[in-house]
Amino acid sequence: MRNFWNTALRDLGKIGVAYILITVGVWLVFMIIIPQLIMFDYSLRPMLPLRDIGGPKDVWTLKNYMVFFSNRLHMAIFFKTIWSSIIVTLTALAICYPIAFYLAKVARGAKVGLLMLGLIIPYWINELLRLFAWQIILADMGILNQLLIFLGIIADPINFRMGNGAVILGMTYAYILFMVFPIYNVMESLDKNQLDAARDLGASWLRIHYKIVMPHAKPGIAVGCTMTFMLAAGTVAAPQLLGSPSSFWFTQVINTNFECANWNLGAAYATLLMLLCVVFMFIMLKLFKVGLKELTQ
Repeated sequence: MRNFWNTALRDLGKIGVAYILITVGVWLVFMIIIPQLIMFDYSLRPMLPLRDIGGPKDVWTLKNYMVFFSNRLHMAIFFKTIWSSIIVTLTALAICYPIAFYLAKVARGAKVGLLMLGLIIPYWINELLRLFAWQIILADMGILNQLLIFLGIIADPINFRMGNGAVILGMTYAYILFMVFPIYNVMESLDKNQLDAARDLGASWLRIHYKIVMPHAKPGIAVGCTMTFMLAAGTVAAPQLLGSPSSFWFTQVINTNFECANWNLGAAYATLLMLLCVVFMFIMLKLFKVGLKELTQ
């Protein structure tokens, strides 16, 4: 840490370092800490008429949290959201791991730049527009159904948006970069001579990845899984645009409470979701045996 500050002072000077620290501090305090504290305060207060706010009835209580634990429907939606977000995370990992390895250790020269550009270009378009594109693809008379009918694979259109399949597919696509780049950044630092030596000694590619590549890429995998899970669990747009009534997301429950002016219950539900994401992050760190220090390197 001392070397970091010495390097920063040498390259940026005292004014530059002070500017960065002040900017980051203001952002953390006013954009993260204060809003989270306000939301937590709302979650501990009952929903009252305006005339009673600040009066003797306006006291902290766990009533809003008890509503969640007494509402079986909301609990079922909550756990379904967790499970679906885990599926999104695992699907993204399965897709992004080979892509990251190919970019880091196989592709060379201009091919790397072209592949990177191919990954990034779709994200120049707003997320909502990309989700609307998936609506067009997965619609009853959309591109995918018309193609399957033209090829004679199916006779009638398939309702791809029934259940969680379309939501999971759309979110996996939407957040794929948040998985591939952390893994790629870590894999890039892996010495290719280790892979060549293991291959020369007769190790299979599966064993090479299990014994060499994956242990080296653990920090990137942990970061990618954490970011993807948090984004999937906290999204509102994807379930609303690609889902059906049976694929109701917990964030939609939160959004409905805020739209109905029940900010207290919505804040309690949002706090529970935030705590879940924090717990998931520490589970990932424990699972991959990665410390917070390693994530920042």
